[in-house]
Amino acid sequence: METILVIEDKESMAEMLKETLESEGYSVFIAEDGEKGIKLLRENRIDLVLTDLKVPIKDGIDVLKASKEENSMVPVIIMTAYGSVETAVEAMKLGAFDFITKPFDTDHLLMMIKRAIETQRLITENLLLKEEFATKLGIPRIIGKSKSIINVAQIVQKVAPTKTTVLLIGESGTGKELFARAIHNLSPRKEYPFVPINCAAIPRDLLESELFGHEKGSFTSADTKKLGKFELADHGTIFLDEVGDMDLTLQSKLLRAIETGEIERVGAIKPVRVDVRIVAASNKDLEKAVEEKKFREDLFYRLNVFPIQIPPLRERKEDIPLLVDFFIKKYCQEIKTPVKEISKEALELLSNYYWKGNVRELENAIERAVILCEGDIITPEHFILDKYTKTSPGEKPEMISGTLEYVSKEATRKVETQRILDVLKQTKGNKTKAAEILQVSYKTLLTKIKEYGIEA
Repeated sequence: METILVIEDKESMAEMLKETLESEGYSVFIAEDGEKGIKLLRENRIDLVLTDLKVPIKDGIDVLKASKEENSMVPVIIMTAYGSVETAVEAMKLGAFDFITKPFDTDHLLMMIKRAIETQRLITENLLLKEEFATKLGIPRIIGKSKSIINVAQIVQKVAPTKTTVLLIGESGTGKELFARAIHNLSPRKEYPFVPINCAAIPRDLLESELFGHEKGSFTSADTKKLGKFELADHGTIFLDEVGDMDLTLQSKLLRAIETGEIERVGAIKPVRVDVRIVAASNKDLEKAVEEKKFREDLFYRLNVFPIQIPPLRERKEDIPLLVDFFIKKYCQEIKTPVKEISKEALELLSNYYWKGNVRELENAIERAVILCEGDIITPEHFILDKYTKTSPGEKPEMISGTLEYVSKEATRKVETQRILDVLKQTKGNKTKAAEILQVSYKTLLTKIKEYGIEA
């Protein structure tokens, strides 16, 4: 359901517009002056603004400018009296979608509104997925055609223009930072910094200083004052990657920063006010971490305002050929070699692989293959893949059910069986050499062979 903001100071006109629009299935906000309208615009997700040109306190032009600052993609339609048409035309130059002269036919207005919303939908449809739009707007390009990735892209487009805190959930290598950058670049904050910080990569005792900064002399090596990531991201976006690895003590300080909009540098006396949009990410189950008392419940709910689940690569295998093509072109360009082709067998190998490391693992595999391939065609021999994670098309790895103890034993048995078989094949059945390679005693190897029924 699209939401329309109507700014009209005449009560009867405002009520008529509200009834008409709601009967068409729209959700409607009403404001009797421009100032209240701008406030509603900033506090709510608005899909279209319908404003009279002459409204009290702040007029339609002020509303138009505020709307473009808040979200340039929201269409604004100006209602005007006949004598103000020149001003309405000026509004078009400032970015208004269209104007309509009073008195007007409601069917004409409804058609105009429908056209405005449809036009904006077409502009933003698959915005992150189409290279020409990504290049034009300077946003990261999300590669894929699967239903799951298109769904994520559409959700990103909806939440990006708001101030809402976003939590990106997904396995390592799924591209969470790419989506975080897209959210920033599609937001009104795009002219300000996007500041990423990996909470898992920085030692616990240094992370506070990295996030909030420190004053000179606040600790032994603090020779100068340092601004933290929050201050560097002022008016922009801070991306807290792997936030689930943050220490509990520091979590409480992050919570305070989110709640108050103020941070305290290490060693500082007074807090510093900052205006940042937070996008957090985690490859951990934060709800489980909350249950285990490893993550603060109040911080979780502060971050989990708008969760977005990023699907693993194995759940969108139809995107693999597109990603392969993209990475081949990328790395051929980097090493300054003609673009190589990939054989049908090699593409099938990649499509049937489980990809524990997701898109990042695929990218690394393609980079190695491009370097190893001396000819024009990349073949299966150019890939170094873990054969234990290969699957048939559409197949998922076999799941083991039962108690945790049983699952652990069964998984160990399967892996050890396969490893022993591989080494015995390598040594042509010589168990003494196999025991040396596996770094176990000959007796231990015989015991496992018997236990796992390998000889049979």
